[in-house]
Amino acid sequence: MSEQTMLKVDRLTKSYGTAGGRLLTVLREVSFELGAGATLAIVGPSGSGKTTLLGLCAGLDRPSSGRVVLAGESIGEMDEDARARVRNDHVGFVFQNFQLVPTLTALENVMVPVELRGEGGPAAEAEAQSLLERVGLKERYDHYPVQLSGGEQQRVALARAFMNRPKILFCDEPTGNLDDDTAAAMVELIFGLNRERRTTLVLVTHNLELARRCERIMRLKGGSVVSDEVGVAHETH
Repeated sequence: MSEQTMLKVDRLTKSYGTAGGRLLTVLREVSFELGAGATLAIVGPSGSGKTTLLGLCAGLDRPSSGRVVLAGESIGEMDEDARARVRNDHVGFVFQNFQLVPTLTALENVMVPVELRGEGGPAAEAEAQSLLERVGLKERYDHYPVQLSGGEQQRVALARAFMNRPKILFCDEPTGNLDDDTAAAMVELIFGLNRERRTTLVLVTHNLELARRCERIMRLKGGSVVSDEVGVAHETH
């Protein structure tokens, strides 16, 4: 690969024990690599392992076997504190249900990643304001999540994800809770920021039109990769 490898997944497997004492395998020996600035969509039916794979790649969970190397660091063997450090240093995450802190304003929510690193201050606040303006929320800095629409909350979440200038952005159904117009605007923001900052993008989606915006489309079924193909974005290069 000519680009710097940003994410390497090698034979990743995840299993859970059931109440009946059986082993349920939700992900089976998945392998792939992504370079800096690359875009990948993970698609497949419900229960195919998409969100599980995303969480393992982002260090939100540990695999049963296999290896994840994220921004040059092997995260599978790390404890939670070490994985949290890697996430805070390198990762942005946009969740389907936003996961904003209800007692914080939009501006304060965006600043959470740098506050966790003890790097708040005027420069960080200016960066957060710039990101909120970039996502069209210049007039909503001091609004709490309950005062924002679903689309506005999602845009706050996107601004927060880019606050620490991540090397890789993970999106779990980023348009799943949005109306068509808001979803279209969100997609343009995600890919626009991806291009501007060369942020590697990995997204889980049921939306095939959105998936085709990516350079690669990986299809999962029953926890296994059934195809890995180029998307329209790659074909137009």
